[in-house]
Amino acid sequence: MTSEQIKQLLTDAFKPELLEILDNSAAHAGHAGAISGGGHYHVTIVAEAFEGKSLVQRHQLIYKALGDMMKQQIHALGINALSPSEETKGSI
Repeated sequence: MTSEQIKQLLTDAFKPELLEILDNSAAHAGHAGAISGGGHYHVTIVAEAFEGKSLVQRHQLIYKALGDMMKQQIHALGINALSPSEETKGSI
């Protein structure tokens, strides 16, 4: 369910051209964060909102969009946040 919640929140906030969410929680079973119920996720997102933003600013925008999920449901979050122009350069 958490992957779907992440997808919904990020879609609502950024209207991304691409959004991929990987749930790596099973690989961290027994980890201290997993005990408290927090999952391990990796997000790849391409959105116009990231154009001209630094890496730190992009991460802050994502953390803000996910809000309280970062306190309980998400223990670890890997982020690959790109603007559409960066994503185009990478695919050439």
